[in-house]
Amino acid sequence: MSGNDYVKFMTQEIVKYMDMPQEERKKRKQNRTEQEYHLSNKWFGILPFAFKLLVKKKSSSSS
Repeated sequence: MSGNDYVKFMTQEIVKYMDMPQEERKKRKQNRTEQEYHLSNKWFGILPFAFKLLVKKKSSSSS
């Protein structure tokens, strides 16, 4: 993809976003933030969460 094609694509996406009603943009943003919380569990299961809790517990008990 050349630089000119990329600029054209980005311009089209920005115009689409600006033409979208504000309520729809808010819903879209809220859906994206809800999905971010479950991303690590979706890809790696519960292990990253358990590891994070273990590290947090160790650091708070040693302080």
